[in-house]
Amino acid sequence: MKVNELQVAVDVGARLHRVAVGDGAGRLLEEFDLSHTANGLAGFFTRIERLRGRHRAPVSVAMEGFNGWARPLDAQVLAHGWRLYNVNNLKLARYKEIFPAPAKTDAIDARRILELFRLRGDLPVARGVLQEIIATSKEAERLKRLSRRRRQLVNEKVRVVNRMHADLQAVCPGLLAITADVENLWFLSLLGAREDIRKLARLRSNSLRALAGVGRAYCAKIEAWQREALFSHEAEWAGPMIVADARRVLALRDEIAALEQAIEPLTDACESARRLRTMPGFGRVCSAELAGEIGAIERFGSEASLALYLGMAVLDNSSGTHTGTKRSRQVNTRAKAAMMIAVARHMEQVPRSRAYYDKKRAQGKTHNQAVRALGRQLVRVIWSMLKHQRDYELR
Repeated sequence: MKVNELQVAVDVGARLHRVAVGDGAGRLLEEFDLSHTANGLAGFFTRIERLRGRHRAPVSVAMEGFNGWARPLDAQVLAHGWRLYNVNNLKLARYKEIFPAPAKTDAIDARRILELFRLRGDLPVARGVLQEIIATSKEAERLKRLSRRRRQLVNEKVRVVNRMHADLQAVCPGLLAITADVENLWFLSLLGAREDIRKLARLRSNSLRALAGVGRAYCAKIEAWQREALFSHEAEWAGPMIVADARRVLALRDEIAALEQAIEPLTDACESARRLRTMPGFGRVCSAELAGEIGAIERFGSEASLALYLGMAVLDNSSGTHTGTKRSRQVNTRAKAAMMIAVARHMEQVPRSRAYYDKKRAQGKTHNQAVRALGRQLVRVIWSMLKHQRDYELR
């Protein structure tokens, strides 16, 4: 442990952060509250710079909520060239169970984080709590933000579509029966054409043909429904909800398309995303999500750590004669979802991968288990590609 290291612990809050500053010898040098304002953040760096000059020591900062409540303080710390550590809340809770404190306040929590700095060289559980943040490229950061936003909108669209589907089944099941997919552009355009859903039964051919996505074939389907249209008594108050949901789905489609358009050039500019796209089945969106969530490959000590992070591996959970596994609680769920989609597409394009999937299925694995088993093998490939800066090669 560096005795001359200036160690800064930040207990992050929504509006006010508690800061404790110490040295590598365990001495508490200063404590203060930091307001999450422009003046407060500027004052934080002024005080730390003054202490750094006085002690002539490099600065390491540990804080909770990296990429969460800590923004933009965490990014500014990295911009200053200081080492930044994220406090793993799951492992911190475990540490507090082993070494409980007599009370809990923001000041005590900040000192506990400072304590972890001193113990991380000797105590494995303390070392696991502090995870160093490696700066990533601007392209990867933008991909992370854009792909997360896209994922949120996609999830919202799924919720709205499911709700609209249920309402249509109750209000007008005959209308629902004319489409194989509620998300079809022509069907959404029809639902949003009038404020009162009951008026759809009286739309003329010219009005129908003017709707986006409605051609001659779909117009004939709609006119056949109009002759037998039937609405329940709920149409008066549930109909406007269906109309609003249809218009929201159309708006979400446009927003998602705009995000995908913004993601496209970034996947070419981001080296890790570009390399991932060379893998069969790893499309634009999945590669962008994985590149954004992985960030710098240097964050991971081994390909096994990367596999756990991507949700493609499990932890050993054996005792005595019992042999078993359990899921890691530190899986990145966004990266796991992207990986599952990409792996499923990959095996459809690569016969050798499909053969491996079929072998796992023959061994009694479920579909998802077999996909994860194949994904575990592909993580080794991804690790090698990103670590050694090589594109995918199919031999």
